[in-house]
Amino acid sequence: MKRREFITLVGGAAAWPLAARAQQPAMPVIGVLDSVADAFHFSAFRNGLNEAGYTIGHNVVLDVRSTNQYDQLPALAADLVSSHPAVLVALGGPATPAVKAATRTIPIVFSIGGDPVELGFVANIARPGGNITGTTFFTAQLLQKQVGLMRELFPKPRAFGVLINPGNPRHVADLARVRAAAATLGFEIYAANASTKSDFDGAFAAFQSERVDALVILGDPLASREHKGLAEMALRHAIPAMYFAREFPQAGGLISYGASSPDAYRQAGVYVGRILKGEKSADLPVLQPTKFELVINLKTAKALGLEIPPSMLALADEVIE
Repeated sequence: MKRREFITLVGGAAAWPLAARAQQPAMPVIGVLDSVADAFHFSAFRNGLNEAGYTIGHNVVLDVRSTNQYDQLPALAADLVSSHPAVLVALGGPATPAVKAATRTIPIVFSIGGDPVELGFVANIARPGGNITGTTFFTAQLLQKQVGLMRELFPKPRAFGVLINPGNPRHVADLARVRAAAATLGFEIYAANASTKSDFDGAFAAFQSERVDALVILGDPLASREHKGLAEMALRHAIPAMYFAREFPQAGGLISYGASSPDAYRQAGVYVGRILKGEKSADLPVLQPTKFELVINLKTAKALGLEIPPSMLALADEVIE
């Protein structure tokens, strides 16, 4: 049986054949292309739908395509568009260009970690225009702040490593920002690629070979899914690392600084509800983060032989001991 003959919730919680949909003709269908493939973030999106007055299976249906194989995204987006959903949702930066290219008429809501103007998704943050809007948990100043925080831990660094995913459309610009911040502070950047989980070992071996003082892990769906493994690998290789979300230090990573990505996914769910109620995506401004969290794992710092400055601890939103 073909995949599109089912409407499936991420996590396998439930499925409804298309025949069941015919019995409820008034129930709108939301097409979701998910490149994050993370049940935690999907749950936040679902919470946003609930907040907007929509409950899956009660007054709205989801038609989901989820993959971490980015080359499959365009075909999955076309498959979703062919079923003519009321709204399309792109979860994650890699999913967004695939959905945007698939239709110019169906309203689209994205949730990404990059700058949607820089990436060409919208013309303007305040008035996106066209059929697309959404939420982002990234600002241009975020990477500069992350590099600056790590610089406080290393008075005279030689080089920092940066883990990038060549399949992520925003990482070219992100790497340029990290290099610019490092040049201002007087040290070098060494980048290593990882487009799959199996690439992590080679990337960390390269970082050790280059004798980097610390790492910056760029925001990416692959890194989010593998946050526990990445945190454990950095500790095993004795390389201090800066991450983009609190899940990393909670899993044993050293430090994170970033906005709440679950909140961005929740807000995307709210936007979908507003569009279903009649608002136009072109008139809904792209929502940007207003609060950033600094989380420090003191146990990991001690294991790495690092002394966290009292001034940094005082600024932390959470200190894990």
